[in-house]
Amino acid sequence: MTQITTRFERIKARPAYELVAEAIEKKILAGRLKPGDPVGTESELVRQFGVNRSTVREGIRLLEQSGLVAREPSRRLSVAVPHYHRLATRMTRALILQQVTFRELWHTSRALEPAAVDQAMDNATEEDLAELAVNVDETRKVRRDPAAVAELDAEFHKLIGKATHNRVLLLAKEPSGMLVRSTTALIILSNPTGIPRLIAAHEHILEALQRRDREKGRLWVDRHLRDWKAGFERSGRDLDTPVELYERTRGE
Repeated sequence: MTQITTRFERIKARPAYELVAEAIEKKILAGRLKPGDPVGTESELVRQFGVNRSTVREGIRLLEQSGLVAREPSRRLSVAVPHYHRLATRMTRALILQQVTFRELWHTSRALEPAAVDQAMDNATEEDLAELAVNVDETRKVRRDPAAVAELDAEFHKLIGKATHNRVLLLAKEPSGMLVRSTTALIILSNPTGIPRLIAAHEHILEALQRRDREKGRLWVDRHLRDWKAGFERSGRDLDTPVELYERTRGE
């Protein structure tokens, strides 16, 4: 009778610096260390963890990269709050490496953009609406500059996210928003004739927010998103092609 031998993979010990970072992170996420609280000096952490200084430094480096810990001018370490832009940038890179397609991006935007406008209907302040109005006015002024219009379109949708006053929704929108900006830039640079429709959509969405007209807001967000998809198709690109970042900025 043949005996079947079970094979096991070797156990891999985690580096000590990861354990240091994890121990500090757990206290932060549990609320035992709050934003602004001191984490301690490197010397103090070396003594508390019973490891060498290089191990502590590597652990702190991981926490600094994630935005959970900041180094003060005095060299002391304190708990920080990661800025959403830093988190979003990392997520955008991950989306690109995963080779997400325009089709995936469009379907996601069909969920997030109407949700953002819907919450902005309830939560937008006069200051938020004023910022959106300035954006629309500036877009009209630069309508003959496709690159500038693409930047302002991205800003318009970012301002709507801000007007929701919902940090979860803002964080959810931001990573994909960077890719939306790229596709919009490519679309209007290849065919600037769509710019008047883009501006008109922004005007109607702003008016709907000003009047708290939820039905009109949903209608124009839907039209705006459909125009975006149609423009991408007219540019000759396949909806299932991975989206790339477009790096051109205003003034170039």
